[in-house]
Amino acid sequence: MKHRKRFIPFRRKLEGKTDYRKRLALLKSGKPRLVVRRSINNITAQIIMYETEGDKVLVSAHSRELLKLGWKGRRRNIPAAYLVGYLCGTKAKKARVSEAIFDSGLYTTVKGSVIYALLKGALDAGLNVPHSGEVLPPDDRIKGKHIKAGIADFEAVKKKIGEKR
Repeated sequence: MKHRKRFIPFRRKLEGKTDYRKRLALLKSGKPRLVVRRSINNITAQIIMYETEGDKVLVSAHSRELLKLGWKGRRRNIPAAYLVGYLCGTKAKKARVSEAIFDSGLYTTVKGSVIYALLKGALDAGLNVPHSGEVLPPDDRIKGKHIKAGIADFEAVKKKIGEKR
C-alpha cells in the first residue's frame, strides 16, 4: 500500500525554519535580500530576489572561496565573515545590485557578532543596506587582532577581492 504525504500548512514554521511574518514583511519591500546563513564550519551570503515562481539568487559568496584567495584562517570567525560580506558586495556591484535588505533568518542577533561582521563587509564593498551603526563589530575585531594566529593574511585577501572589481 502506498503512503501519501499529507499537506501540513506552515510546515516550515512547525519545523522552526521560517518566520512567515518576518519573510512577508521583507518581501513586501520589493527589494533584494542579503541573506546570511551559517553552518558548523562556513558562512554563506546570498542576494536573493523574490519572484512568483520562486526566489532567484542574484549573487552568492561562500567562505570556501576565501581559500582560493589565500585565506589560511578559520572560515566562520569574524574576519572571515567580513571578507565573505566584502566578496558578496563586490559581486553585487558587478551584477548591478546597489541595495538590499538584511535578512538574518532565525538567528539570534547579537551586537558585534559574525552575522553583523558580514553586513559590515557588504557595506564596505559599497552595497546600500539599511542598518544601525551600533550593531557592527569594531575594526580591531574585524581585522582579527583578538585572534592569535592565521589572520596575518587579512589585508592581502581583502586587497585581492578589491582587485577583482
